Amino acid sequence: MNICVVGVGYVGLVTGACFSEFGLRVSCVDKDTSKIDLLEQGKVPIHEPGLAELIEKNVKEGRLAFTTDIKESVRNALVIFIAVGTPSDEEGSADLRYVEEVARSIGQTMNGYKVVVTKSTVPVGTGKMIEAIIKENQTAPCAFDVVSNPEFLREGSAIEDFMRPNRVVIGAESEQAVAILKDLYRPLYLIETPFVTTDIATAEMIKYASNAFLATKISFINEMATICERVGADVHKVAKGMGLDRRIGSKFLHPGPGFGGSCFPKDTRAISQIAKQYGYEFEIVDAVIRVNEKRPRMMIEKVVSALDGNLRDAVLGVLGLTFKPNTDDMRESPTIPIIKGLQEKGAKIQAYDPAGMEQAKKYLSNIDYKKDLYAVAEGADALVLTTEWNQFRNIDWERVRKVLKQRIVVDLRNIYDPQRMRALGFQYTSIGRP
Repeated sequence: MNICVVGVGYVGLVTGACFSEFGLRVSCVDKDTSKIDLLEQGKVPIHEPGLAELIEKNVKEGRLAFTTDIKESVRNALVIFIAVGTPSDEEGSADLRYVEEVARSIGQTMNGYKVVVTKSTVPVGTGKMIEAIIKENQTAPCAFDVVSNPEFLREGSAIEDFMRPNRVVIGAESEQAVAILKDLYRPLYLIETPFVTTDIATAEMIKYASNAFLATKISFINEMATICERVGADVHKVAKGMGLDRRIGSKFLHPGPGFGGSCFPKDTRAISQIAKQYGYEFEIVDAVIRVNEKRPRMMIEKVVSALDGNLRDAVLGVLGLTFKPNTDDMRESPTIPIIKGLQEKGAKIQAYDPAGMEQAKKYLSNIDYKKDLYAVAEGADALVLTTEWNQFRNIDWERVRKVLKQRIVVDLRNIYDPQRMRALGFQYTSIGRP
């Protein structure tokens, strides 16, 4: 079966590569010629463990190709996945201009029955909008079905999430379209993956509901961490005690500087706007957004307090820039407002990230980027950990002690043991722990 994936961003590239691994013939399309040129040269424009190897293998075996020609790809495909960006507009709603553009191109190009699938995260009603746009732009009447098949990929473990998902959601009005989608995912039957088959509107809402709930758990534990600090409790023990309750679960109960990335900030704002459009205030999600927006300011104050209230001309070594480890994604990383806030208070920043430094240059200025974590510590008044890359978990602290100007460590991800750090002679600050 031939499929077409429109958009070679994070979702589209992982989707196309993984479907080709399932044995399907996949054409990945994007109008960004620089991205397609890179991919045709065997270079992957995003950092995702295992993705480069997967692409190389399937290109060699003739199942995966990249092009800027959407017309040819649409004509040759039975199933077309829309995986373009849906960024927030000025009000926080999902901006669907790229989805609309793809729908117009599909309508103008269709030469037979097609299944048009939204992978992008889109608000309820987008399926109907796509259907209307395709019909309006057809040169001749042509049968097609629209399906919602939202993605649930975590950056840093996206291939595993695609190959071994918790569930596959298929929203469609046509039994034929459902059968075709299930056929695409047939390899997952061997591992007994649950399939949720529903209508399009419900499938569109499942993605927003999932992300909003996970974001709520993050903001909740961050608020609990603040309370724990004030009452002298240990948020890690609190989280463990909560997480052992199967009704709650242990995932997403790790305090930190706030959530970021391409999904949670955008999707919480979008579902809040969806509610408003239908005359309802989604007060829980609105509170989650407020909590997350104020979180970087609280982290800045932790650093200021650790240096006795004065950052003027202080040199801070920052470990980690991306919003999470195992990715180069800087989109809405909490590190961005944290670093900017520290700079506004007079601090000079030297930083290291294993994958994100080139991307960081698009968002941050006046940063002295270093070759490794020990170079970051050299001459610094404090070491500030903002992203929990594994290589930061096993630091040679004796080596760090020798090069730090002051033995101050501010751990915004709680990956170090407070007693051990203090025993090593560091003034150690973390989140939600006495």
